[in-house]
Amino acid sequence: MKKLLILAAAFAVSTAGPALAQETKTKTNKKGDTKIKSGDTKIKIDREDNEVKIKNGDTKEKISLSRPVDYDAMGFKRTTGGLLYKFIVDAPGSNSPKLGDNVEMHINTHIGDSSLFNSRKLNNNQPVPFQIMAPSFKGDLVEGFMLMTPGDSAVFMVSVDSLMHSGAQLLPWMKAGDMIEYEVALVTVKSQETMKAEAEMKSAGQKKTDDSLLQDYFKKNKIKATKTASGLYYVVTKKGTGPTPKAGEKITVNYTGKTMDGTKFDSNVDSAFNHVQPFSFNVGQRQVIAGWDEGLMLLNKGGKATLYIPSGLAYGERSPSPKIPANGILIFDVEVTEITPAAPANVPPGHSEGDGHRH
Repeated sequence: MKKLLILAAAFAVSTAGPALAQETKTKTNKKGDTKIKSGDTKIKIDREDNEVKIKNGDTKEKISLSRPVDYDAMGFKRTTGGLLYKFIVDAPGSNSPKLGDNVEMHINTHIGDSSLFNSRKLNNNQPVPFQIMAPSFKGDLVEGFMLMTPGDSAVFMVSVDSLMHSGAQLLPWMKAGDMIEYEVALVTVKSQETMKAEAEMKSAGQKKTDDSLLQDYFKKNKIKATKTASGLYYVVTKKGTGPTPKAGEKITVNYTGKTMDGTKFDSNVDSAFNHVQPFSFNVGQRQVIAGWDEGLMLLNKGGKATLYIPSGLAYGERSPSPKIPANGILIFDVEVTEITPAAPANVPPGHSEGDGHRH
């Protein structure tokens, strides 16, 4: 640094002329940037950008202080798209991820000394899950992922210039010429078929668990409930009149929801929840949880019932509220107060809607 200051000062003196040599001023700020002024010549040694900026009148020049990195000498290779990569651990195996596969991996991302993301620190030491999609530009990180197998660790270098050319959204501090370094450890690779099979197996196990819990609940509380093919249980507490609603028809309901221990989590008839007003929706259109769609289509206008909804027909693992546990069984006291028939379809003159003719 001292040599650099001497050279910069000498340059300033030489460009300003001997008459101004005694007017040379040097100043260094807290960031380590140094400014030198002599006459019309201004020099800034920018430590963040690692370059010397020189201005003399209308003439401007930048001199980089960075030495180009020899990645080949460091043992890096290149994919056909130009992504730089180097394996740290090359585990045996052939299960490399393909397009559409789901992977879990640990990722540590940084530019120089600046850390951007570290899954071991910011994700409770849990690997990051995502799906392998087609590379969006040459040198995309995905090209490197598809070379790995579970147990592998590798370093990948992605050029910010490549991101810029691809039209990707850059963070404000990313600069042309920067290289983003990714340290990656691949944990698992699963095909979509495997993921689906695991989900179905897990769902079947949860369904069995929920049913056992409900049976115990009914026995303990001496409840006689009717079970549907889906696993929903219900008890009609008041019969209504007229037809039951069809899929697509608008219905209006009153409800109170609670968990199996009796804790209320929502209601449109209890002022404690601050929304005492009728709730309307189109039944059978997946606008509500599956247990509601099925259970409310069993009731006619004025009908009341208690629905015992297993987690698979409620919110499953993804609870929308701290009051509802993951895989929580829900109990709803419901009343259908209104059923609005769907508007009749437009039928050409001379035909009825059900005559089997389509024109």
